[in-house]
Amino acid sequence: MGQINKIEIITRPEKLNDLKEAMYAIRVTGMTVMQVYGCGLSHGYTEIYRGQEMSINLLPKIKVEIVVSEIPVEKVIEAAEKACRTGHIGDGKIFVTTVDNAIRIRTGESGVDAIRDRNDETDIVNSIIKE
Repeated sequence: MGQINKIEIITRPEKLNDLKEAMYAIRVTGMTVMQVYGCGLSHGYTEIYRGQEMSINLLPKIKVEIVVSEIPVEKVIEAAEKACRTGHIGDGKIFVTTVDNAIRIRTGESGVDAIRDRNDETDIVNSIIKE
């Protein structure tokens, strides 16, 4: 069984389309996207609202989770960095972890087979999307 890795990318919401395009370009076929809030070096900012100073210390971000086995992790990281980097504080972080196992609920397949993109499944999904 090959190694399965999960890459978590936390970045600016406006970078989502660039990130998706970069992932599709390297043939990453599946990802999970969540809206999250957080702070890092920027620690947020202060704002005056109705005469009161308010501290906004949790900023909106997106978190993209990608699980790969056949696509090299370094390739995913390189594409994500290129798509998300602005050079300013708040560009985000990338975390890589090893996944012990994965199970495809529909078929019961496990391990690498559970995340492998089969050409016949891709054709079925693409035909459904086109309809």
